[in-house]
Amino acid sequence: MRQQYSIFIRSTKKVMVTQKTNHKLQIPSNLNSKEFAQNKYEYYKWLREKSPAFNGKLIVANSYVFSRYEDCAMMLNDPRFIRDRTTITGGSKSIIPLPLPSFISLPKSVEIMAQNMLYQDEPDHKRLRSLVHQAFTRKSIAKISTRIEQLTHDLLDALPIPVTVIQEMVGVSDEDMSELYNGIESIMDGFSGWRIFRTMFWDMPHLSKFLRTLIERKRDNPGEDILTGLIQAEEEGQSLSEDEIVGMVFLLIAAGFETTVELITNGVIALLQHPEQLARVRDNPDLIEPAIEEILRFCGSVQSTEANYAAEDITLHGVTIPKGATVFPLLGAANHDPAMFENPEVFNITRSPNKHLGFGSGIHSCLGAQLARMETKIAITSLLKRNPNLRLAVEQSELEIQLRPGFHMYKSLPVILG
Repeated sequence: MRQQYSIFIRSTKKVMVTQKTNHKLQIPSNLNSKEFAQNKYEYYKWLREKSPAFNGKLIVANSYVFSRYEDCAMMLNDPRFIRDRTTITGGSKSIIPLPLPSFISLPKSVEIMAQNMLYQDEPDHKRLRSLVHQAFTRKSIAKISTRIEQLTHDLLDALPIPVTVIQEMVGVSDEDMSELYNGIESIMDGFSGWRIFRTMFWDMPHLSKFLRTLIERKRDNPGEDILTGLIQAEEEGQSLSEDEIVGMVFLLIAAGFETTVELITNGVIALLQHPEQLARVRDNPDLIEPAIEEILRFCGSVQSTEANYAAEDITLHGVTIPKGATVFPLLGAANHDPAMFENPEVFNITRSPNKHLGFGSGIHSCLGAQLARMETKIAITSLLKRNPNLRLAVEQSELEIQLRPGFHMYKSLPVILG
């Protein structure tokens, strides 16, 4: 009997979407729009050719956006672009890339969430990364690889696939998992409109309290999970403070909860949309690793980095970016730049070389890249092996893109297993 499931999702709602093709592009002043999200790769081409240092709205108004590979790679490695805007503007650090009214004081728990590597510059970033790296060694990742593979098979039996892998990595008990899941879920959906105030003043303080309780338990009962590794990390007499551990755990969970899950989803869709490439992976399972690299390039879930800020006036392509301005590198656009990739619109799982920016570059390159690759490899390999007749349950035009600026994510992935 054929079974239809929506896998790797948080919502099973399906909405008919008419994909626009051969339509005339308008100047994309608002990169947060539904129009842009549904046709991002066409707009990326426009940006690369017409306005490589674009001034418009991405996340926040009056942002500067780079779209060419050379410029994005430069920015990610140039110390003139920083993550901690307080070195320019003063005030409190925040994971929210927008100025709040002066009369609003962020809760300490929100500021603590910003005490992770994503929002730090040198030398603080180097200190944190050196300590956190100890919890992400090949040995620690290898310890959970077999467990993740078993979990994947168990979850494929049950469907849909939840965030159990994150539970395993952090070492959260079954009875605490619902609280963790609800906290992360509310925060992931909470940085827009008036919902942002509930997120900052209710959801994040509650999540912070839960994480502190979890850290205290791990101190008394250490395990072989990454959280224990963070607690025990020490280098040259330095260790992570409890606030820094809370910030890092928040980053770990949030990143693993969304981006890797969506990377798997995007990979499955790309393979199903390119049956000749799917056949090559089925005939030669060793091709799964270069296939994942091409998925990261062709349709990675992360299309931009966190907000960056110009530490001084910078001129690029005749555009002057003023000191303190918000800057984003469009990784998704860079990964389709014909100046770097031959036939970039072709999905080719044996592409070589493939120097994509799917995990960023420079000091802020993704520390969990090895883990994300491993999870994606296990999930897709297991899914394809168990389902030789796997196919989409809807027309490609019915796959709806989420309106999430800076990301490439689908609302659901309905497939037929068999």
